[in-house]
Amino acid sequence: MKKLFVLAVLSFVVVTTMAQKEKQTMPNMVLKDMQGKVKNMQDYSKSGKITIISFWATWCSPCKKELNNINDVYDDWKNKYNLELVAVCTDNARNTPKVKPYVDGQGWSYDVIMDVNQDFQRAMNIVQIPHTFLLDQNGNIVYQHSGYVEGDEFALEEKIKSLLMQK
Repeated sequence: MKKLFVLAVLSFVVVTTMAQKEKQTMPNMVLKDMQGKVKNMQDYSKSGKITIISFWATWCSPCKKELNNINDVYDDWKNKYNLELVAVCTDNARNTPKVKPYVDGQGWSYDVIMDVNQDFQRAMNIVQIPHTFLLDQNGNIVYQHSGYVEGDEFALEEKIKSLLMQK
């Protein structure tokens, strides 16, 4: 009987943990964009749009490659899938003067948020960048990946399409 009880408790914990992971959302954390405007990261969960949150840095070549490749299809994705992308820059205070010239030079129309102390990065349990999260229309994190290999943006698009099919 005791074994059965322990098994039932363990099953409950596993199911509860899995359910919590499925419902992970953005933390209530305030950061600033490149212009110094305050942004609450949780607000991106409440937009009703599919949202891509991409962590990057100016010194990270794969990060820049990923965001530049997404930039090539971003206007199409915005129109087709009603989505937005938020690029979270993890450069430290010494490197932040490089961010705006780089972003402007690339012509990114994404929101670029500064995570100078990497507080948001830690809150999201990110070990390495690039790291990309996909949020559904309800703000739930439904997919994430670390690193970047040429073409990953097409796998991301398939995940986005699957969110639209679920509606």
